[in-house]
Amino acid sequence: MSTQPVIELIDVWKSFGSQQVLKGVNLSVTEGKTTVIVGASGQGKSLIVRHILGLVKPDKGKVLFCGKEITGVSKKELMEIRMNFGVLFQNAALFDSMTVYDNVALPLRERTRKTEREIGKIVHEKLAIMDLGGNDDKYPAQLSGGMRKRVGLARALVLDPRIIFFDEPTTGLDAAKSRELYRVFYQTQARLGYTAVIVSHDVPKVLKLADYVALLHDGAIRDLLTPEEFQLSQDPVIREYVETTMGPLYSSKMEDAI
Repeated sequence: MSTQPVIELIDVWKSFGSQQVLKGVNLSVTEGKTTVIVGASGQGKSLIVRHILGLVKPDKGKVLFCGKEITGVSKKELMEIRMNFGVLFQNAALFDSMTVYDNVALPLRERTRKTEREIGKIVHEKLAIMDLGGNDDKYPAQLSGGMRKRVGLARALVLDPRIIFFDEPTTGLDAAKSRELYRVFYQTQARLGYTAVIVSHDVPKVLKLADYVALLHDGAIRDLLTPEEFQLSQDPVIREYVETTMGPLYSSKMEDAI
């Protein structure tokens, strides 16, 4: 596996009208690892993902995929690059009028030339990974919140993407369903080996999944650290964020053990 970042944002700036949201974001995403982007609400965490997906262009700076800048590529090239990406949106973004089977099959029907028999095999394989066998004919309204998220993840996985983006994946779920979803994330990544980028406010739970944690603060990435480094950081901004979201005792106990 290459040690070169699979995704890089280099000095990315973005504003909307008079509001400057991103102010020189620098971020590297390591292949096969899980990078979690955290920060207060409204900082622009999801906007970073939208830049990587090519849904918005930076006012200044570069977005690279495998060393290739994506901000200036043709529509056709961008579509080819996006074949490497899967996305689990905050609300799962399922089509209410489609069955579970048809929701998961949709990317295969739209973006490949596979036969319905081939599509069926892939869809059932991904639903089985999500423990959703036997739910083909159900509609999203018939599913629990946690099940809808798993259908969304099955759809995100159906093209065997290299990278999966999770945008606030546990929003709307209670603590038990959040833990279950994180278990599914961990097991599927261990099994399939994809790179994961998670945008989340669910600290400290999401840190258990992370290989690297990036704090977005005042429009820039404050630092990119391992979870242990993040929780013990002496950077005043990171330390304040850790104490606000996790409490001051965690850090002091860790420091006492060193």
